[in-house]
Amino acid sequence: MPDEITPRDLHPSARNELKTLSKENAEWVARHLAMAARLIDDDPEAAHRHALSASRRAGRIAIVRETLAITAYATGDFALALRELRTYRRISGRDDQIALMVDSERGVGRPDRALELGRSVDRTALAASVRVELAIAMSGARLDLGEPERALLELDIPELDPSRAFEWSPALFAARATVLDELGRSDEAADWARRAVVAADALDAASGVDDLETIEIDEIDEIDEIDETADDEGNGESIDADAADGQAHG
Repeated sequence: MPDEITPRDLHPSARNELKTLSKENAEWVARHLAMAARLIDDDPEAAHRHALSASRRAGRIAIVRETLAITAYATGDFALALRELRTYRRISGRDDQIALMVDSERGVGRPDRALELGRSVDRTALAASVRVELAIAMSGARLDLGEPERALLELDIPELDPSRAFEWSPALFAARATVLDELGRSDEAADWARRAVVAADALDAASGVDDLETIEIDEIDEIDEIDETADDEGNGESIDADAADGQAHG
C-alpha cells in the first residue's frame, strides 16, 4: 500500500458507508478501496487483491462487496462476481448493478437466466445510465442464444439518440453496430460504428467543460468517412460541444 494513498482518495459517498467501522479499520478499508479503484483498469488482479483485503475487514459494508464484485468481474471470475453482486444487492437494496449481474450470468454460461434476471426489475425506476447498461447486457444475452433480431429490439430504447452524446452513447451505438453486423446489415453497422466514434470524440473534446450534461453532435449523414489518421483539430470540427440543460447523467 503506497504511503501517499489516504482515505481521502476514496469518494466521499463511499467513505460515508464506512462510518460504522472503527476509525483505524475504516481508514485501512478506504485505502484498499481507493487502490482498487486506481488499479482496476490497468491491473485488475492487483485491484482484486485490494478488494479482498477490504472485504476481510468489512464484509458487511455494501460498497466493499460491490467493489469485490466489480474486480472479480474484471478478472473474469464471473461466478464470484455474481455471488458478490447478489450480496451487495441484498445489503444495499439497490438495483444499480443489475447489468453487471446479467452479464455475469452470461459469463457463467446462463443467457436464459440472464434474460430472466434482467426482466425482473422495474426499468423505469433505474437511472438512465443503468437502463442503457442493462439493455446492452440483455442484447448480448440474446446474441448468446442466437437471436440477433431480438438483440436489436433490446437496444431500441429512448436513450438511443444519435444527435446527442451522453456518457453511455459510444457503448450503446457500438452495441447496435455489433448486432447489425450479426444480422448482415453491414452498411448500417458501419454507420452506427461511426456514430460511436463521433460520440466518443465529442465527449473527449468536451471533457473539460464544467457541469457538462449532454452535448450536441452533428448528424452522421454529414460525415462521409472518419479518417483514423486525422488530428484532434480535424475531429473537433465534426462536433458541437455546447452543454445542454437537461438532467445530469452520471
